[in-house]
Amino acid sequence: APIPKDQNEKTILAVLDYIATYQRYLNVPQNDGRLLRLLAESMNAKQVVELGTSTGYSAVWLGMALQKTGGKLTTYEIDAERAATARANFKKAGLADIITVVEGDAHEKLTQFKDPVDIVFLDADKEGYLDYLNKLLPLLRPGGLVIAHNITTGSADPRYIEAITTNPGLETIVRSGVSLTLKKR
Repeated sequence: APIPKDQNEKTILAVLDYIATYQRYLNVPQNDGRLLRLLAESMNAKQVVELGTSTGYSAVWLGMALQKTGGKLTTYEIDAERAATARANFKKAGLADIITVVEGDAHEKLTQFKDPVDIVFLDADKEGYLDYLNKLLPLLRPGGLVIAHNITTGSADPRYIEAITTNPGLETIVRSGVSLTLKKR
């Protein structure tokens, strides 16, 4: 289990434990959340985009990293009730100033996003991954990552897999149902 460095991390980890215990709905497992935090913090991410907020579990992990890097997270959630739950969780974790929830259909709302991105985390409608990739890849900085969840046989969209494994400008590895795609420099 993660060991908190200070009171701030202790508070955030308590919120994560609460979400995992009482709001499990469509959230990533703890180790996947920890991976997101490690990647975001180690690459000093400043701008992260998440597709599929659910109740905010993965966003809190990312927020913990972004609190250290001075970064921001924009997360998209189609369900109003889950978005409201996530906002409350971000407030409890002290991350409301770091995480912005965009409510509605991300396929439409993403067209308004124009900032450069360090990390994209895909954990929404699996058949939408290719559309999200096509919209966000031009904004992803060289050396940035696209991290996709549920990349398993039967869950992953074959068109998305083809896009991330045949583009010479990308390098992809899939491990334990998570794909990591580097935008080459």
